[in-house]
Amino acid sequence: MTSTPAPRELLLDLYNAAIGAVHPRNLVQDYLPQPPANGRTLVIGAGKGAAAMAQAVEQHWQGPLSGLVVTRYGHGADTRQIEVVEASHPVPDDAGQKAAARMLEMVQGLTENDLVLCLISGGGSALLALPAEGISLAEKQALNKALLKSGATIGEMNCVRKHLSAIKGGRLALACGKARVVTLLISDVPGDDPRVIASGPTLPDATTSSEALAILCKYRIEIPKSVLAHLQSDASETPKPGDARFEGHSHHVIATAQHALEAAAAKAREAGLTPYILSDGIEGEARDIGLMHAAMARQVVARSQPFQRPCVILSGGETTVTVRGNGRGGRNVEFLLNFALAMEDAEGVHAIACDTDGIDGSEDNAGAVYAPDSLARAEAKGVSGKHLLANNDAYSFFSALDDLVVSGPTRTNVNDFRAILIL
Repeated sequence: MTSTPAPRELLLDLYNAAIGAVHPRNLVQDYLPQPPANGRTLVIGAGKGAAAMAQAVEQHWQGPLSGLVVTRYGHGADTRQIEVVEASHPVPDDAGQKAAARMLEMVQGLTENDLVLCLISGGGSALLALPAEGISLAEKQALNKALLKSGATIGEMNCVRKHLSAIKGGRLALACGKARVVTLLISDVPGDDPRVIASGPTLPDATTSSEALAILCKYRIEIPKSVLAHLQSDASETPKPGDARFEGHSHHVIATAQHALEAAAAKAREAGLTPYILSDGIEGEARDIGLMHAAMARQVVARSQPFQRPCVILSGGETTVTVRGNGRGGRNVEFLLNFALAMEDAEGVHAIACDTDGIDGSEDNAGAVYAPDSLARAEAKGVSGKHLLANNDAYSFFSALDDLVVSGPTRTNVNDFRAILIL
């Protein structure tokens, strides 16, 4: 009989099991289409998992292919036939803009005999940056930064991005002409709507330009004149569901947050613990979600409701952070620090919160772990969790405790992963 791992080790095992379940190397081969009988196969794509997806395609593809994918700096993979370009995320840069322009050029002149295999994963919206005519990259960068700080949801951000783009919101698929387009997607969005993932470059879009404008107004984001003029013009509108130009195309969502959570649940059962999956689509302010999880954990400890211990509570989704300070951190450590403050070192409760792409926000960590003595250890070091949280500086809190989780880029992305172990 194998012994149950120590709490920290077990939480890391759950995280690693979740990552393995949604990694392209384990999934792509089951969704590859038949190669065209007489035409070309062109591979294009974008996202934090795009390079690993391209690598998996090369390993399992029967026949010639070529192409280009763009991924985040540090998230590349070795490929032979498909070029990998690295660019900036979450704020787009010139490298991403040039890659997007090259993709549009590559798909010109294709025929009905050709196949375009599009590999899309989370992060693709910022990486595939090609502003609409009349809008500069600098203007799009400024809007992107403002949206990231505003607390806007991923759906809201991608609605805006679609209507300011020359390539997103189905426009890339239309550029492929008569070629058959097959899209494989790794979902990083609550609900797994393929039209939202990476702003849906190959799928029709149900959102409107007026909705994009309303989102910018909702968060009181300054709108440049060029952006306002574009959103008020017909040119900003995206192709809609039912558009005949998408006939014959297909798409498959090959990995989701639910897949990751189910793998973690199976790992918990192996350790003799009962897992409970709350949801794969939790949204909201990271610190508020931390309070909600802490309230549930305290109820389990005090009253054995709604679950009896020992157990593991799992959840995923994409929280947001409204930035008010100038500290270091991402949504997962912000969640975990407010969780820690609310738990007040309750006995028997341990937790992990990490981004499945291996990078929490723009730092070098995936997230962090919490233990019942976290606040006491911080106090002994003169570290104030409340002060750091007020400055959006949760990174410094967990760094001082040597409790950051540093996995490096995982080359996949189904967003937040949280596990609360109650012994």
